[in-house]
Amino acid sequence: MSKRSLILSTVFMLFASISYAQKATGSDRDKHGCIGSAGYTYSVIKKDCIQTFAQKIKLKEVDPKRSFSTIAAVIFSDNNKKAEIFLSDYKESQILIRTGKKGNYVWKKGDLKLTDKKEGYQLKKGQKLIYSL
Repeated sequence: MSKRSLILSTVFMLFASISYAQKATGSDRDKHGCIGSAGYTYSVIKKDCIQTFAQKIKLKEVDPKRSFSTIAAVIFSDNNKKAEIFLSDYKESQILIRTGKKGNYVWKKGDLKLTDKKEGYQLKKGQKLIYSL
C-alpha cells in the first residue's frame, strides 16, 4: 500500500469515528434540550423535559389495532384549566382547555375530549372512546 493510500484511509477512518461519536445515545437533543433517546419529551405546561411513562396519570388504549397498546400521559396545569395530553399518534402534545362546571369538567381541543368519570379519566376522539384509566 502506498504512503498516500495509507494516509487517505487513516483520515477517512478518523472522520468516520468522529461522525459516529456525534450520534451517540443521549446526543439527540430537540429544540428544547430534551433527549429523546432517554425517553424525554417537552411539556408545554411544565416548561420542562419529562418522561411521559413516569407521569401520575397514564391512560390505556381501549381498542389497540396493533399487537401492542399505547398509553396517553396527562398533565394538568396548576389551576387545572388546561390538560396536556401526550399521544403516540401526534407529533406534539395536545393542550386541551377546560369547559363545564365544577364536578362536570371537560377538557377539549378539536375532536379530542377528556372527561373525569367516576371510574377515572376517559379520552375520546369524536364520539369514540380511545383511552381510559
